[in-house]
Amino acid sequence: MSVIRAAVAQQYCAGDLLYWPGFYPQLLADSYYQRCVNEVNWSQERIKMFGKQVNIPRLQAWYGDEDAHYTYSGLPMRPQPWQNTLLTLKAECELKLGYQFNSVLANYYRNNNDSMGWHSDNEKQLGEQPFIASLSFGQVRRFCLRHKKSGEKVELNLQSGSLLVMQGDLQSNWQHSLPKSKKNLLGRVNLTFRQIVK
Repeated sequence: MSVIRAAVAQQYCAGDLLYWPGFYPQLLADSYYQRCVNEVNWSQERIKMFGKQVNIPRLQAWYGDEDAHYTYSGLPMRPQPWQNTLLTLKAECELKLGYQFNSVLANYYRNNNDSMGWHSDNEKQLGEQPFIASLSFGQVRRFCLRHKKSGEKVELNLQSGSLLVMQGDLQSNWQHSLPKSKKNLLGRVNLTFRQIVK
């Protein structure tokens, strides 16, 4: 499985974005999707937006080493202990990328109404140049990037079984999102492995 650099993203992104559309074969990707849906301890968190507490439009879970504490959008995340499926996936990403992770933010997009708004993963706990490995299982979803200054946009259709890596200055210069869709869509699990800086 050779690395595929997304040509359009490479042209526009100041940082680096790598994409393997077939990191896992379809049957294995389907199996991992079902295992994650059934085994991960999903919950729907609430965050404050425009002075009101609202449900985030997806389910999520935070797993990691005991001291891998993380906060985003004012939401403190205490890690749940690693479970076997997530440990297996973490090890496979580490072997491929030569990078060690101590945590994962898991997202479960149940249908086309679940989404992720524009943001950058630039919290201090992720270091100056965050290195994030993102696995996708289930429904193909549109992943969008937007340059903070120029407004230039890049889009990728993230395939089931794919691996996306965001590194370098990407978080400093770009935002990303996973928008809602007008089409009826099935579920998608997204696992974003990270290294929390102590």
